[in-house]
Amino acid sequence: MKNYFDLKGQVAIVTGCSTGLGVQMAKALANQGCKIVAVARRQEMIDQVASDIAKEYGVETMAVRCDITDTDAVNSMVDQVIEKFGRVDILINNAGTGAVAPAEDITDEQFNNEMSIDLFGSFRVARAVAKKHMIDANYGRIINIASMYGLVGNKICGSAPYHAAKGGVVNMTRALAAEWGKYGITVNSICPGYFYTDLTRDTLNSDFFQQNAKTMIPEERYGEEGELDTAALFLASKNSSYVTGVNLAVDGGYTAM
Repeated sequence: MKNYFDLKGQVAIVTGCSTGLGVQMAKALANQGCKIVAVARRQEMIDQVASDIAKEYGVETMAVRCDITDTDAVNSMVDQVIEKFGRVDILINNAGTGAVAPAEDITDEQFNNEMSIDLFGSFRVARAVAKKHMIDANYGRIINIASMYGLVGNKICGSAPYHAAKGGVVNMTRALAAEWGKYGITVNSICPGYFYTDLTRDTLNSDFFQQNAKTMIPEERYGEEGELDTAALFLASKNSSYVTGVNLAVDGGYTAM
């Protein structure tokens, strides 16, 4: 019997792996035997995540503090991973932020910060893993976490910099897929809709957002923990070798309307 999602022996870097969706996807990969490198800015949180995953799934883990807006820090992080494990097979570019304000009130600093983290930050890490290992290995799986708001606009809350940055991630994904395909590297993105996490639960359960779900989402609900996992496993699989440049919306049908 073939296990299409077996990741034993592989090494995955997951950025933004201190809370929420990053931790969920890291656990999904670990469940398939993948070694996990938890990356974020808060050392104590990624130490805990790495420890919890190692205990729960019996895989090797590593926690590396890294600010993805700092090129030297990104390069050092990837070097540390290669020194310890000798390889990087999978990258999940999940770290991000979100400036919320009416477009006319967005500051230059907010816009620049959004671009530096969500767009340029994702590029920095992808560039480092490709240059330092994946190109020479002739293999890699890069998964950029964009957003359904990288595909459409919205009237609920002003977040123009977020839309712009995530839209950039969507087309950067296509560009890197086109450029690196000859090296056996697939580059895809996941465009999540609204998901319940510790940070979003109260907001999404408010009367306004519950009514919005019924109006705007065909499934009439928000995403639950675990409903992003199979998308990440699909794109991380060795057997998804002919899938590249794809932007996969996991949004309950939001962008279908």
